Amino acid sequence: MSLSTIGKFITLTIVCYVMPSLAALSDGFARDQNTEMLIDDFSDPGLISKLGTQWRGVSDEVMGGVSKASISHQVSSGNTCLRLSGNVRLENDGGFIQAALDLTAARGSLDASDYIGIRLVVRGNGEGYSVHLRTNENTRPWQSYRATFIARSNWETFYIPFSDFTPYRIDVPLDVTQLRRIGLVAIGRAFHADLSICEVAFYR
Repeated sequence: MSLSTIGKFITLTIVCYVMPSLAALSDGFARDQNTEMLIDDFSDPGLISKLGTQWRGVSDEVMGGVSKASISHQVSSGNTCLRLSGNVRLENDGGFIQAALDLTAARGSLDASDYIGIRLVVRGNGEGYSVHLRTNENTRPWQSYRATFIARSNWETFYIPFSDFTPYRIDVPLDVTQLRRIGLVAIGRAFHADLSICEVAFYR
């Protein structure tokens, strides 16, 4: 084998080895579909999730507050996402806005016991946000199971195990066999919320 032929062989080998790595870097949110259940990647402009249910914006206006919630479908840094924005205000005992998703149609429940927790890919304005889960046990609108995270300006992936969710105004432990709703929430203090989410999934 000539030196030129050897050189071409080495070059081809290097290209074949490097290119998959570059592809992986360009898709920073690549997931293993065998170990996850994708809730949404926000590829639908109408904000219809992969579960077939639709995201909706909810605020404390439902209980007399004055906070304003806006949710929209956007493309950010090449990633399709849901953007939750608005001003959280505390007047009239208010204090939250959220993007909420029923996990099944017709008020049913979803069994997530095969999974460890929630994976989020988010970016934001440096503020603290919450993930709220609701189950069949949550009979009052203020009851939920909550975990928190900080959404910084760069895209970040958070793995939040179900064990990190704490009950709020309910004594019953979280039952992941009866999940009804997930919410991405700005809550508890007066501030401007700006949160983008490009993936939500259950992970193993």
